Amino acid sequence: MKYNDRVYGEFEIRKPVVLEILKTPTFQRLKGIKQFAYFIPYFSGADHTRFEHSVGVYLLLRKYKASIEEQLAGLIHDVSHAVFSHVIDYVLPTGSEKEHTHQDDIFEEFVRNSEIPSILKKYSFDLDFILDDKNFPLKERELPNLCADRIDYSLRDAVVCKELGREGVNYFLENLTVTDSSWVFKTFEVAKKYSELFLKINLKYYCGLPTALMFRTVGDYLKYALKKRYIEEVDLYTTDVEVLSKIATHLNGDRNLKIFFARMNKKVKASNNPKDFDVHVFCKSRVVDPLCFHKGEIKRISDLDKDWKLILEEQSKPKEYFIKFGT
Repeated sequence: MKYNDRVYGEFEIRKPVVLEILKTPTFQRLKGIKQFAYFIPYFSGADHTRFEHSVGVYLLLRKYKASIEEQLAGLIHDVSHAVFSHVIDYVLPTGSEKEHTHQDDIFEEFVRNSEIPSILKKYSFDLDFILDDKNFPLKERELPNLCADRIDYSLRDAVVCKELGREGVNYFLENLTVTDSSWVFKTFEVAKKYSELFLKINLKYYCGLPTALMFRTVGDYLKYALKKRYIEEVDLYTTDVEVLSKIATHLNGDRNLKIFFARMNKKVKASNNPKDFDVHVFCKSRVVDPLCFHKGEIKRISDLDKDWKLILEEQSKPKEYFIKFGT
């Protein structure tokens, strides 16, 4: 199977276990879940999906010669995402606005109830091993560390949002290496440029006011639809379009639903006003502190740049907004 990726270029995918997972309904569903959630009114053109990102993580790990087990762990890492990605953390009481952990919290159970275990067993892979992130330091590490997941979504989002071109992608990838199961940039200068790019994307797309507004308004729309039984919780694990279509049949007959719909489509003015607000919302903020080679040693950016240490402390805190809607 030939696969052309907007970040890494063209690849031939031949491993039967990978091809079978890609064809499952569980994995194909990710084509219907947008990486930037309800992106159209907020980030026009950012129509990339969790499918694209998941394959990207697999390709990145493969490019840097991670084990096949780690490649598979990277491939399936996002299959438990609900519709509209991290909006789910603003819908269900088990979600976390500050940490966006719902998808991770249900991941193991979700995978075990899918077609994936039987495929892994067919090819003699240990499911328990693949589900344990401790086995895969390249695939997943906590912030502010780099990991394949974080590298892929940052580069992919930068490309989609036209913050980075193919030349820029190649610059970072050519200057990235793996040492002792860690991602390490070849120089401080490259690591700093990547960190600054990641920070820009974070503030502009991951935790800015438009994103907070999207999370809160789409979350309220879905939460209200659940309360009215226009959708059931199981519908949240279908696709974005399916859920929107199901709720849309009730729009004409429900005034409150129309209000929520208008808000999430930016038909109503909204501002950040701590002194007079309708809803209080948090947004997870992400900042990285990569490793790099410097004078023959491996150092963190914050070891070499005191200003970055201050940025880390400040930008690692969730962003907080107080949204006031117009009439």
